Amino acid sequence: MKLLLFDIDGTLLLTNGAGTRAANRAFENIYGISEAMTKIDAAGKTDPIILKEIFKNELNRDYSHEEAKELYKLYIPFLEEETSASETTVMPGIPRLLENLSRREDIVLGVATGNIEQGAWIKLKSAGLDHHFKFGGFGSDSHLREHLIIKAKERAIDHVDNGTDIQKTFVIGDTPYDINHGRAAGAVTVGVATGSYSRAELEEHSPDHLFDDLNNLEIVLGIFE
Repeated sequence: MKLLLFDIDGTLLLTNGAGTRAANRAFENIYGISEAMTKIDAAGKTDPIILKEIFKNELNRDYSHEEAKELYKLYIPFLEEETSASETTVMPGIPRLLENLSRREDIVLGVATGNIEQGAWIKLKSAGLDHHFKFGGFGSDSHLREHLIIKAKERAIDHVDNGTDIQKTFVIGDTPYDINHGRAAGAVTVGVATGSYSRAELEEHSPDHLFDDLNNLEIVLGIFE
């Protein structure tokens, strides 16, 4: 059995700023800080790391567990509102690829994303892709992508038949974080230049496979044989 773990933002979809707007609203509501995300390069980072950077930039301190809970309590309904009010873009080739992979008996699909779990499912649902995934590793599991990838691998065991081994794990993502932490977690890494990093920038991190996008179904499926 092969386990395929997809990143969300920039790999499967783009919410066209919905996540940023929701986070900005949460920070403004609680701390009176407007445009809190403007100084942050969020690509590939987990939500806890993004929070840490905002608190450092705006309040010159770290955040507490209770403060994170309070922010996420607002962020989630704001994200639902923002994704409902704007169109989510599905990346090239993704619907056809996931439909094909979902039919494969030798493959199980999951996500490995820096989003907290509730936010991840909201984004996937907004793109109509949530039905392809039943589990994953999330920013709410760890601030380190390597650890959340390992958590996703652990959860995958519960979603395969008893006695079935997961022989190979693939991490598919659009940032160096996906590549580097996927490799550290023992996965085959697949870079895709559909996010904010160019093909040349991703190539510097030596992914096992690299694509401009995932639109060429035959070639992409070939790496999972």
